Amino acid sequence: MKNCRRTGILVCLLSLSCAILSRAQTDAPNAKPVDLTSRLEELQRELDDVRAQLAALKEAPAHAASSTPATSSLASSSSSSLAGLLGPTSLSGFVDMYYGYNANQPATRSSSFRSFDALSNQFALNLVELVVDKTPEVTNSRTGYHIALGYGQAINAVNGSDPGGLGFDQYLKEAYFSYLAPAGKGLQVDFGKFVTPNGAEVIETKDNFNYSRGLLFSYAIPYYHFGMRAKYAFNDKYSLTGFVVNGWNNVVENNTGKTYGMSLGWNPTKKLNIAENYMAGPEQAANANWRQLWDTVVTYSATSKLTLMANTDYGRGDRIAGVVNPVFWTGVAGYVKYAPTEKYAFATRYEYYNDHDGFTTGTPQHFNGITGTFQRTVASHILTRLEFRRDTSNEPTFVKGNNFPVKAQNTATAGLVFMFDSREAK
Repeated sequence: MKNCRRTGILVCLLSLSCAILSRAQTDAPNAKPVDLTSRLEELQRELDDVRAQLAALKEAPAHAASSTPATSSLASSSSSSLAGLLGPTSLSGFVDMYYGYNANQPATRSSSFRSFDALSNQFALNLVELVVDKTPEVTNSRTGYHIALGYGQAINAVNGSDPGGLGFDQYLKEAYFSYLAPAGKGLQVDFGKFVTPNGAEVIETKDNFNYSRGLLFSYAIPYYHFGMRAKYAFNDKYSLTGFVVNGWNNVVENNTGKTYGMSLGWNPTKKLNIAENYMAGPEQAANANWRQLWDTVVTYSATSKLTLMANTDYGRGDRIAGVVNPVFWTGVAGYVKYAPTEKYAFATRYEYYNDHDGFTTGTPQHFNGITGTFQRTVASHILTRLEFRRDTSNEPTFVKGNNFPVKAQNTATAGLVFMFDSREAK
């Protein structure tokens, strides 16, 4: 079509040139001043006609292209895609399964002090999750929502301690509504059920370095909260979030008090991220004893392939029978992840956890744990992990065979996670 346009233009220009030369040759011998003026006017009129023809040639291809069947078909195909149908709402999720082996061969076929991957010597379902999400935006819509539904062993562990009972919100991991208030660069306010800001690990396996969850994730911090939070990002280096919630792991409140919290995010450089969290409030039936938690997570991306992370926790304040002073627990964990390619990664985790009064694990003890994980991604949607883990305690609290107490536990796990996300279609 471009060649046709160029050919038409050249023909018009050649015709005009020939007409000018021909007239010039014919009229040159007998030309008079008065005739020259009329000839110029006539040539100007012909030049205007040529310009009009050129304008018509330019408009014709554009109209033709907009009405071609191929263009209409492409637009129809794009609008009918999943991303097009959902608009600003995204749909994502995963299926997480594993096979666990415990060298202690417990008769219960359940590994001690494990939260999500507790079942041993069998295939098991960790978690099936479906997430519907719409992020609030300044230019589009200031309202948003996030709903995450789950099914499996992990979601039962997360919701198992709610005073409302497991059946109250057994399959609901998160559900909150958001509003981006027009304050400064935007103050986002969320109300509902949301996961805790504490800890270096999260509920979703795919977003962690290792397959299994560490002791600090399982015992030192809560899983989720129900209430309100407000976050403001001052710039790309500093952000501050405030919380007012019912407490730890409870949609249904067990007392009349509330738990308050603050999270500070600091990115001094592009490679370094520091998150400092603090929560305090009454968690027992009586409002007198306030539980406090200090949580720190430091992440350093040394290179595009190597990531280092550290997590510390300290909690205190509750009282239990037989202990004069308020109980306390503390722990530290270190992580290293090396990903030589997009398909392969190696990760290790070391952690120390001290349950000084037995408040979180049932026995006064301290643990040491080391975990090694090999990861391979298949076809960008399938995540596979092989993991070896060894946990030890100064007390014989692990189970071997038919309820025989021992001080160590070795496990091996093979996990598989299938993931999908509608945003990939955009």
